[in-house]
Amino acid sequence: MLSRRVFRQLTDSVLLGPALNSACICCIASKCAPVSFCRAPQSLQIRTASSSSSTRWKSRQGRDHFAKEAKVQGLKSRAAFKLLEINEKHKLFKPGQTVVDLGYAPGSWSQVAVNRTAPNGRVIGIDIIPAQPPRGVSTIQGNFLSPAVQAEVRAYVQDPALGRPRKRTVISSAGSEEEQITEDELKEIERGYIDLERRTHLDGGGVESEGEAEPSSGMKEDRKLNMSRAKRDESQGRVVDVVLSDMSAPWEQTSGYNKRSISDPYFRMMNTSGMAFRDHAGSMDLCMAALKFCFDTLRTGGHFVCKFYQGAEEKALEKKLKRLFQKVHREKPESSRSESKEAYFVALRRNERPSEEEVFQE
Repeated sequence: MLSRRVFRQLTDSVLLGPALNSACICCIASKCAPVSFCRAPQSLQIRTASSSSSTRWKSRQGRDHFAKEAKVQGLKSRAAFKLLEINEKHKLFKPGQTVVDLGYAPGSWSQVAVNRTAPNGRVIGIDIIPAQPPRGVSTIQGNFLSPAVQAEVRAYVQDPALGRPRKRTVISSAGSEEEQITEDELKEIERGYIDLERRTHLDGGGVESEGEAEPSSGMKEDRKLNMSRAKRDESQGRVVDVVLSDMSAPWEQTSGYNKRSISDPYFRMMNTSGMAFRDHAGSMDLCMAALKFCFDTLRTGGHFVCKFYQGAEEKALEKKLKRLFQKVHREKPESSRSESKEAYFVALRRNERPSEEEVFQE
């Protein structure tokens, strides 16, 4: 009869495949000592080592409260809770705003922005990675460090008709565009004469029955100043209310080439290299590109949120932000993992006066 040790070695050789047969048979033929073990082939060792990091990631995600909650709420990723926490504290969004989301993939920040700017808001996402955009988000794929891509984004946001939700046409007469009626117009037509009279009465009737005092000269001046500021912003192409930057320099795809889903590249490409200085330097380049975009497109009073990896150059970036914005805060949201080096600059209420030379001077 075969000894228990020899039987175990034969069983292992069958289970692990033909690649181990020769090694195990040689070991049995040479009557190796009981303490010795058959060595797995090098290819199997490499495959086991490469899968250990993904196993750790899956295990961590399974224990992560925010990852579970994001899945329950239908959010693209747990990063949505970072923006929700920042918005809860600093009140970034209002209905009808124009928001640009730099590095939007997979789209959780854009989901938050669409929800908080409804109705009539518009959200434009830019990313180098192809990803399925959330509903209500317009996207441009390209490297934001490219001047050509930045020019395309500026041209897109400066057209007020692009990226906004369109009103659905419910009635059309003979296919003529002039005679199409939207849902809002249909509701207005369906209101009866009594409803219109009641609304007029509740609103105060005509001009004579309103009894409102004429605005003071000071209020008139304030209105003129506000209008002139808005016009100045518009003339200079400043039409964006909030700029979000969650960009990280992506590293080369390492696996999953056989998968063809449009959202898979985001999960197959690394966002950090594991080298702190390299990640910090890459994030500073992206933050400076986002700040330059803010200077060109962000309207007076607008807000800017920027992710960065902590390092030696963050102080210089903070000084530039303080020249352009009234308030600058550093945030480390609760949903950001404690071991991560990421943090966020939250810059509030853009100033109108500073020139480009004053903001970007060293």
